This record gives sequence, C-alpha cells and structure tokens, in this order.
Amino acid sequence: MAGRVAGKKALITGAAQGLGAAHARTLAREGARVLLTDINADKVAAEASSINAELGAGTAFSLAHDVTSAEDWDRAIAFAAEHLGGLSVLVNNAGVGVRGNIETCTLDEWQRGFAINVDSVFLGCQKALPLLRDNQPGSIINISSIAGLIASDTMPGYNASKAAVWMLSKSVALYCAKRGWNIRSNSIHPTFVDTPILDGIGANAGLTKEVVMTKLARQIPLGRVGVPQEIANGVLYLASDESSFMTGAELKLDGGISAM
Repeated sequence: MAGRVAGKKALITGAAQGLGAAHARTLAREGARVLLTDINADKVAAEASSINAELGAGTAFSLAHDVTSAEDWDRAIAFAAEHLGGLSVLVNNAGVGVRGNIETCTLDEWQRGFAINVDSVFLGCQKALPLLRDNQPGSIINISSIAGLIASDTMPGYNASKAAVWMLSKSVALYCAKRGWNIRSNSIHPTFVDTPILDGIGANAGLTKEVVMTKLARQIPLGRVGVPQEIANGVLYLASDESSFMTGAELKLDGGISAM
C-alpha cells in the first residue's frame, strides 16, 4: 500500500533516534515529505540524510529544535512553511522519563518532565494550527504512553505528564471540530518499546539490556517488548486519511497490558 500519505507534509519532534526516527522514515516511505527536529542537531541531520539517501533528495529535512522553547517552535513552523510548503501532519513525539516516586522526585525533575512532555505538545499544537488550517485535512498525533492511562507507584511525574498529553489531545480535537476544521487530534499510548531509553533504564539499575527486556516482557500479555515500527504503524494510520473519522481518541499499542 505504497503512498498511504502521499502529498502529506509532516513535522516530527524527537526524531534523531528511537520512535521519532521510525515515525519519520515510515511516513517518508509512504509518500510524505518530512521535517525531523531534535535538540541533537548532528544526529537528527544524519537521520534526515539517511532518509534522503534511501528515498531521494528533498524528502527529508532536519532542524535543531528545543521543544520547550516557543521561539524554537516559531522557527520550526517557519521552516516547515518554507521547505515543505506547509504542514498537514504534526507528530509531537519528543519526551523524557521522570525519575523518582512521590517522595524522591525532585521539583526540578517534575518541572523538566512537564516542560518536555507537556509544554512541548501545547506549543506544538498552538504554533502549528495556522499551517494545519491552510493544509487540510490535517492530523495532530501526540505520543503519550500507557503510563498516561495506568498508574504506577514509582513514576508520578511520568504518569501525570503523559496523562496530560492524553487529555490535551482531546481538548484540541474538540476545539478544531467545533470550528469546522478538518484537523484531527489523537494520542498514541505505547507500552515498553525497544529504544535507547531502555538502555538507560538498564544502566541506571545496573542491569544488562537482556535482563531488562526479560523483566519488562513478563509484564506484557503478548510476552515481549514492542519494536519502534509497531508504533510507527499507528502513526502512519493516524496521519493517513484512513483514520478520517477518528479524533479525540487514544490508540493503545501496549501488547494487551491495559486489558488486565
């Protein structure tokens, strides 16, 4: 089904590696032109160059982007207007873990988590709406987490920030629908996925990646950790016109964990 998002113009944050890189490459392979942004300028540039090497020059662009900065968002939106010719898909993917339980999580960690996980989504939606209005149909895809729907006693900051993304996505969906705009807004809720974040979890706990993967897999009914392409497939569906009647919804890609 090549060309499922042919002609779409997509901005993906946190696209230097992991999920963001998978989202960008998948959309590009299905016909979109993509702008990859990340705070790591060199790495995101290399990812865009790799996409262009595979699919042809002018398919992918890159930009250094601090998603917590309103000024950087203005610059990213202007870049999309100039180099993509507009914007029809926004993937708010950038995010971080938030360390500590309710007693050990510091205010600095809490605020940093909300800045990157929530403020960035607010700014992205707000700043992108004018371009999305000019390039309808539009789709906003916010990467939340199953942790935004299911709580844990060990991660209040992450739970709360990802829950905020879930509800913000619904509010934006209603805002656009009530104004008659064909701009949809949905959230995606993955469980554990094999990305560099898991390497950090293992390192912090003094465990090998193999041990971490085994421990995490035991929590998932399907018996394994997800892979980035499985989440990117969900992004592709929401970016495409196949999901034209889906807005204000949450797509759970969690191996069945939320069914327990």
